[in-house]
Parts: sequence; C-alpha cells; structure tokens
Amino acid sequence: MFDLTGQKALVVGVANNQSIAYGCARAFRAQGADIAITYLNEKAEPHVRPLAEELGAEIIAPLDVTSHEELDTLFQTITEKWGRLDTLLHSIAFSKKEDLHGRVIDCSADGFGLAMDVSVHSFLRLIHKAEPLMPEGGTCMTVSFMGAQRVVENYGVMGPVKAALEAATRYAAAELGPRGISVHALSPGPLKTRAASGIAEFDALLNDAAERAPTHQLATIDDVGAYAAFLASREAYNVTGGIHPIDGGYSIV
Repeated sequence: MFDLTGQKALVVGVANNQSIAYGCARAFRAQGADIAITYLNEKAEPHVRPLAEELGAEIIAPLDVTSHEELDTLFQTITEKWGRLDTLLHSIAFSKKEDLHGRVIDCSADGFGLAMDVSVHSFLRLIHKAEPLMPEGGTCMTVSFMGAQRVVENYGVMGPVKAALEAATRYAAAELGPRGISVHALSPGPLKTRAASGIAEFDALLNDAAERAPTHQLATIDDVGAYAAFLASREAYNVTGGIHPIDGGYSIV
C-alpha cells in the first residue's frame, strides 16, 4: 500500500543484526528508501559496517551522540550528499551499570544526567538537526519500552528515563506538527537485543511476555521495522505524537 522509494532515512543505533535499529533500516530499504547508518566508534564499526554495506547504505558514518563535532559532521555529510532528510530513527539508550542495577532512588546525579543525555536529549538534538532538512515534512522516531509507564522489575533508572523520552516525543510532535513533521515513540515488548541483555533476569521477562501476550509471541525486530516503515510513509503523515506498542498485546494484559 505504501512506498518509500526516493525517501532518505537516517538510522542511528545499529549495533548488530539483532538491533531494533537494524530491523528498521532493513524495512526502510526493502520499501525503497535510501539509508544512512551510523556506528558508535571504531570498536563498533566492524560489526555495523558489513550490515550497512549489505543494505546498500549510501552514508556510513561514526556518531557518538555526546560529540557535537560528530553530530555536525554527520549532518553536513547528509546535506552535501542528499540535501534533505525524510526519516530519522533514533534507537539508542545508555545507563551506567551500577545505576541500572541499583535502586532508582540511589542513582547518582551524574549517572542520571548521563542516562538522560544519551537516551533522551540526543533524540532532541537529532530532531533539531533534521528539521531544516525536512522543509516538506518528515518523520522522526525513537524507541521506548513499557517500563516508561509502569514499573518493570530490574528496569531501574531506565523507567524514568524512558518516561522522559515519551514526554519529549509528545512535545516535539506538538511543536513540529505545523511543519508536517511527525514524531513517534515505538514501544516494542521485551525482545532479545544486546541492550536488553544488560537487564537483570531479562530471560524471565521474555518468558513471561510470551506466555501472557494474547498472541503468545514475542515481538521481533522485523515487526518493529514494518511498523516504522509505515509511519515513515506519506500514508501515515497525519499520525503523530503516539507511543506505539508492538508487543503482541502484552501491554494490555
């Protein structure tokens, strides 16, 4: 029904072939979009570059979102090569291990600030950079989790951080709606990614999700990618500001 041919999509957050960002990049490409993919650093590049090349990414660039220089360089490259951007996908989050595994009330100020900067404000920084490249509208997406809206055991400080990310999504959607730019938060249920492996007893959460979800199936990165590709299409341009569960119905029970 929809087609992304000719669209330009930036995907931030690919770490390996199990990443949600990779599932989205693959879906964008399958629907015809030209893609740009970033990798965190030299250590991550050997894991990301082959995936990006396999997808025919036209831009493959380093991006540590805490580096304003790398952010500026990335968008300069996009401007010079494409001159515009249609879709932004932000799928990164970080917390110090001691803050993630400890009590929320014991989280250090520095740790809380770092988690908020990398996981939330980086999305706003990316949107700020993308906005001038979307004069005819576009789509910005991030990735959240149900721990933003209710307590999930062992999710720790990332619960409040993801809650802030969802609030930022709503405010950005309200501010950018008049410019034809939609903003979304994708909220997959528990699924196996490298980031999720850092959460204590995550296997138990996966098993519980599969058992309790009405479909009795965990979400996959392909499920998330398919949904993201629809939201990136012109058919979805009048949809904005939502937190979109992609979880087999797990969040309703």
